[in-house]
Amino acid sequence: MSSRAMRRLKGKQRGQEALDLGELTLGDSPEEQAGAEEEEQLDTANVSSPPTNRKSNSRKSKKNKAQKNFSNIYELICDADNEAEKMSPDEETEKREENQTSGPEKKDNRDAEKSEEANSKSLTGDRVKKKKKKKKAKVTPESGQEAAADDDIDLLLQNMSQSNGFSLQNEDCGAFDKKPVLHVEHRNLNPETELKRYFGARAVQGDQRPRQRNRQFHRSAWLTSPKDSWPRFSRPGVSMTLSQSKDGIQYFAFEHSRDYQQVQFKFLDAVESMDPNNIVALLQLNPYHIDSLLQLSDVCRIQEDQEMARDLIERALYSFECAFHPLFSLTSGASRLDYLRPENRAFYLALYKHMMFLEKRGCPRTALEYCKLILSLDSDSDPLCMLLLIDFLMLRSREYQSLLQLYQDWEVHRNLSQLPNFAFSTALCHFHLSQQEDLDPEESSKLRHKADMMLQSALIMFPGALMPLLDLCTVQPDATVTSHAFFGPRSQIGQPAALAELTALYVGRTFLLWREAAVMLWLEQSVTEVLQRVDANDPQVEESQNKRKQRYQSAPRNIHRHVLLSEIKEATSSLPLEVTSQPVMGFDPLPPLDSVISYTRPERQHAGASNESTLSLFFRSLLPNFNLQGGPRQEFDMEVARAGQELNQEVDRLMVAMREMLANIRFQEPPREDNPYRDEEEWD
Repeated sequence: MSSRAMRRLKGKQRGQEALDLGELTLGDSPEEQAGAEEEEQLDTANVSSPPTNRKSNSRKSKKNKAQKNFSNIYELICDADNEAEKMSPDEETEKREENQTSGPEKKDNRDAEKSEEANSKSLTGDRVKKKKKKKKAKVTPESGQEAAADDDIDLLLQNMSQSNGFSLQNEDCGAFDKKPVLHVEHRNLNPETELKRYFGARAVQGDQRPRQRNRQFHRSAWLTSPKDSWPRFSRPGVSMTLSQSKDGIQYFAFEHSRDYQQVQFKFLDAVESMDPNNIVALLQLNPYHIDSLLQLSDVCRIQEDQEMARDLIERALYSFECAFHPLFSLTSGASRLDYLRPENRAFYLALYKHMMFLEKRGCPRTALEYCKLILSLDSDSDPLCMLLLIDFLMLRSREYQSLLQLYQDWEVHRNLSQLPNFAFSTALCHFHLSQQEDLDPEESSKLRHKADMMLQSALIMFPGALMPLLDLCTVQPDATVTSHAFFGPRSQIGQPAALAELTALYVGRTFLLWREAAVMLWLEQSVTEVLQRVDANDPQVEESQNKRKQRYQSAPRNIHRHVLLSEIKEATSSLPLEVTSQPVMGFDPLPPLDSVISYTRPERQHAGASNESTLSLFFRSLLPNFNLQGGPRQEFDMEVARAGQELNQEVDRLMVAMREMLANIRFQEPPREDNPYRDEEEWD
């Protein structure tokens, strides 16, 4: 409520009121002045009201004005700043001229203003409304200028975005270009994100609040979540360096320190001993040695301790992530790791094994993100052959559009249609898209027709995959199919070894996706169509047969490595003899033939004669200088040789004494107790 209305209610004249701090405000804004005039209009209407009401209204107005002026001092400062920002340059000059005027002139101006206010009391409500309209009309040009300025700013920002090539819209608006195929998101690397989507946050987290007493503070990581049960982390001696940067792609490499190399040599000795307890003892001293964690994880998995095996892999990934280079990025797709270096291979294997644990745990979307991460580290050579797995994970996580985008982008330079997994998976992808309920009937029929043609082409190109697939799906095929030569036993026996390995790998991994009733019915219809085309001598049949003979002669080493890591029985049984005959280590399966070795293991001195007996080998394990033949060793000098000869003579005497002692030993048979119930002719 304004001071004029307060004076009028109290019956005071001008100049008799006490000094009020409320008059020392920095000035009312136009909105506040309009509000004051509205209050004046209400006061004129309430003049005839009883004195009690006028007193209560005056008290409320005092309280409101006091709260408005003194509730927050910073509001005055903000209002002053806002007014200063809104003032034009002409208004600033006028205000400076007013400030330069003398005090009496200001008083005269105030008296003039008060007289004008007194005259305005006699105005009717119509004139008040006209003043309001005029004030609003005065304000509108300013708001129009501000809107124009905002439009100009938007235009400037749009021009800048066009010149820089960036878009100002959000991802939800669809203004961004489609993401690359191997784009990795940090939030999808956490399996809890997917589990919360399925079961809810309360069911996943539960009572996982960390205890404050024994809580250890670990470094935050993207790949794994550190656990309080893990040993205290200390730098194991693994670091990452930037090798080179070329065409926007950065090449990194892991390195081992001197101390870590010594631990690595001890680990190799423990592996050769074929005793897992030696690896456990090594991990007690070096809890974050990576190869020991990988090897012991395989041992625990074989012993069906899945929880411990997964925990060891996560610990290895955490050790790797703590050694990352500051420029190394998991999501950019521009970071590379050369698989030829043994230090880098452990990171590939740790990611792969962690991905397989996630897939078995029921997190295919998270496993797909790790699959894309592994593929992005070396997409050209693909050392673990992730292209044989990524389609299966996309189908399981229902990322149909991503699968089609990958097939469309990489078919030109990778010939993905020549792989059995992509030939069948893309057809299955189109079939699932055609079964969606929100599609138009016309679009659904187009997708179904395309799925039919792609499945028929896949069956014509890879006929040896049908019968094993039906066998694993426990489906008895029709007699016309089994008796036909195209899908009969000759189709499996006559295919090359490399093709048999690929088809066995695909069938053993994805047969669960074909068990659905609708999918199996669709497969049956396609098989019938293929048999009709074969009987009609379709030219595609002969063309596919020629392709099978020319290609798939021998599988590369990365496919053999992938089959060994997958541990699918149908595929491992089809591996060639050159792979199955050599030993396979879990920490480095089928290393590349052209490996880049940064440091070598020192050779162990094994001096042993092939003609020595078991007894001489036993004494050699007790006495390293023992030599049954009596000849001195070449690595010792003459004095050591003489001492060895003397020792050999003493040992010979000891052996003679032992032979005599063993010859004189007689074993007494224990007394036999007669059994009255024993039949004497029982053993006759």
